Amino acid sequence: MDAAPLKFRKGALMLLDQRKLPQREVWIACRDSRKVHWAIRDMVVRGAPAIGIAGAYGVYLGIAGFKGSSAALIRKFKKEAEYLKSSRPTGVNLRNVIDRVVSRVLREAPAAVPAFKRAVLREARQAHEEDIRLCRAIGRYGAKLFRSGERVLTHCNAGGLATTGYGTALGVLYACQESGKRLSVYADETRPLLQGARLTAWELVRSGIPCTLLCDNAAASLMQAGKIDRIVVGADRIAANGDTANKIGTYSLAVLARAHGIPMYIAAPSTTFDFHIRSGKQIPIEQRKGHEVTRGFGKATAPAGVAVENPAFDVTPFHLISAFITERGVLRPPFSKSFRKLKQDWHRA
Repeated sequence: MDAAPLKFRKGALMLLDQRKLPQREVWIACRDSRKVHWAIRDMVVRGAPAIGIAGAYGVYLGIAGFKGSSAALIRKFKKEAEYLKSSRPTGVNLRNVIDRVVSRVLREAPAAVPAFKRAVLREARQAHEEDIRLCRAIGRYGAKLFRSGERVLTHCNAGGLATTGYGTALGVLYACQESGKRLSVYADETRPLLQGARLTAWELVRSGIPCTLLCDNAAASLMQAGKIDRIVVGADRIAANGDTANKIGTYSLAVLARAHGIPMYIAAPSTTFDFHIRSGKQIPIEQRKGHEVTRGFGKATAPAGVAVENPAFDVTPFHLISAFITERGVLRPPFSKSFRKLKQDWHRA
C-alpha cells in the first residue's frame, strides 16, 4: 500500500495536508523554506522519516532562487539547514537527513552556483529514494516475526503517510499482507490529534487489512483478555542505549505489554537512531499547544482556562522493548551489542 505524503514537482514540494484527512485529500505547494518550516511545525506533514525528507527539500528551496557569490551561497545554505532543523525538536531524522545533505554537498563543493544548487537537489532526491528502499527492507525483515492469524496493536501512524509511501510499523504489516500472512490490526485512536483514527485506520482500510479502532484507554483491557499477540510502533528518536521516543502513549503500551507478556517492537530506519546521546533522558520532548486537548478539531471539550499538559512524545526505556526492526535486520537485546555495527556504519555515513 503506497500513500505517499510528499512529491517534488516543477520546483515545488507538494505535501498532502494530513490535518484534513480522512475527510479530504488536500495538497499544499511549498515553494520556499518558510512554507516548508511552517508545514513541518504545524503537522501538515508528520512522521519522522517524512519530516526528514521534507526538510531536505526545504533546504534546497531555501537556496533555489539565490543570486550571489559561491561563498555567500554556502553561508545561505548552512543558515537554511539550521532553520529547517528548528521546525520540530524531538524527531532526529530531520537533523540526520539535513546534516547528511549538507556534509555531502560541502564535501563535493561545486564551485559554480548552479552546480551547487543542483547538488543540493540531487542529495534531497537521493534521501527520498533511500527512504523508500529502507522502508521496504524494514517490512521484509519485520514480516518474519509475525504469523498468519495474529492480532497486532499499533499506536499513532507509522505508515506510508509518515514516510515516503510505505511505512515502518505499517510497512511490516503491508509486507505480511504481500507475503500472504493474514493479520488483524487494532489501531489506537492516539489522542489528542487522532493520528491513529484519522490516518492509520484510513491507510489500513484502503489496504484491505482488517482494522479495528480503539480508544487509547481500551488497550489494557484487550491485552488482559488475550486479544493482542504483538505490538509494533514507529519511533521519532532512538538513543544509543535503545531508549525510544515515540508518540505520547507508547510508554504506557510498553509497560502494559511487559505486564502481559506481549512482544513490543519498534520499527525504524537507521536515520532514527541518535548515537550522539546515551539515553532517553537527553531527548527533548516537544510540548504542544493546549488547545489541541481542550478544543480538538474546533470543538470545546473542556472548561475555558483549564491548565493543560500536552507533551507530543514520551520515552520508552530500552528494557521494555523486545526488538528493533531496521533496514539492517532485527536487532535484539543486548542492544549494546546488536547496535554495534549500525553505530559503526552510522558514524561512517
